[in-house]
Amino acid sequence: MKPLIIITGKNGQLGWELSQLAPQFAEHFNFIFVDREELDLSNPASIPDFFAKYQPQYFISCGAYTAVDKAETERELCYNINAASVGVIAKECAAINCKLITISTDYVFDGNGTSPYLPNQTKQPLNYYGETKAIGEDLAFANNPQTIVVRTSWVYSVHGANFVKTMLRLMKERESLNVVGDQIGSPTYAADLASALMTIVTELEKGNEHYGYYHYSNDGVISWHDFAIAIKTNAGLNCQVSAIPTSAYPTPAKRPAYSVLDKTSIVADFGVKMVNWQVSLKKCMDLLLTSI
Repeated sequence: MKPLIIITGKNGQLGWELSQLAPQFAEHFNFIFVDREELDLSNPASIPDFFAKYQPQYFISCGAYTAVDKAETERELCYNINAASVGVIAKECAAINCKLITISTDYVFDGNGTSPYLPNQTKQPLNYYGETKAIGEDLAFANNPQTIVVRTSWVYSVHGANFVKTMLRLMKERESLNVVGDQIGSPTYAADLASALMTIVTELEKGNEHYGYYHYSNDGVISWHDFAIAIKTNAGLNCQVSAIPTSAYPTPAKRPAYSVLDKTSIVADFGVKMVNWQVSLKKCMDLLLTSI
């Protein structure tokens, strides 16, 4: 019987990309994709009933509260989804010997670094969203030693709301735009992250078992302004895009100034292939521009 993989957040960017990838792995795995209708992460007490119904061998936790600024005020909801529910999922996975992969964020770091953050570096989140993700990581490991945390950054996709699609829309509507130029990181095409996750699951199934913290993003280090310029260039638009400092664009939640992630271990342990951010952006934008 083929191993069963449960994936939460089926309507989010990463969950959707995994659903597009799943047919390529149908020979080796069964998949069930769920969203809040099937598994309500805002109600952690409901999670054991879900596990009573399904007995997966792998659980990929993509579902999350990601409204970073709203998290500052919607604290209980954010905590239940990003922290409490992850802890319960980990506990339920441990009870049936299910391997857990949970997705986390660069926002667990304070952004004061000057070199790529290592997976086991000290967590010091700047905002409540990052705090809940950090707690979720801790709860996952406390409740299930067979846990892999994959932190990522600046995620975008052809599906859902994201920076790339917002920039495309605004650049068509306006003659000029201001974009923050002093926050540095690496974009992640959700399709590439989905592929990396399936590489990890395939390696685990082969007996190549590693657990702990890992990082994944596309290769390359840029600012949000650099990212916007690349989007403009790929789309062939004429909007003037100017760089501004973070101080000129205040938000309820603080953002890390530097959130580049060190990806060495995910390559070494699982053979995950890295892709340059420019290559992936073009691939995504080619799909977006042909669908418009």
